[in-house]
Amino acid sequence: MASPTAELEKAAVAAVPFRIVTAWARKDAKAFADVFTPDGTMILPGSYNKGTAEIEAFMADAFTNKYKNTTVTGTPLDLRFLTPDTAVITTGGGVLAQGETIVSDKEAIRATWVITRYEGDWKLAAYQNCSRDEV
Repeated sequence: MASPTAELEKAAVAAVPFRIVTAWARKDAKAFADVFTPDGTMILPGSYNKGTAEIEAFMADAFTNKYKNTTVTGTPLDLRFLTPDTAVITTGGGVLAQGETIVSDKEAIRATWVITRYEGDWKLAAYQNCSRDEV
């Protein structure tokens, strides 16, 4: 049985993807970028962004163009600590167009989240996703 402290740490790490989902729902590029460490990286198919300024600019554009009227969803598949201050989460999910409630097989992704303790808070150091089904 895990200690209460270990369970609290696990819950705090598990909340990081939820912070991204919440920022996305508000179309808040700054809040989205603020989930990352200052030198965090975000790799999506066709894009690489490093640092909160680049991530914020990318998402601000995406929320008014490519991801306009969308939401994002994800389900944790695995969460493990590599060190007391670093964890990895694997999720499955994807982007939902307006009115959709289930991610299509074509749009389904798998994602890897590297989360680290930064200035007392859990932050996203690296994020990458890819198609769930493409080989």
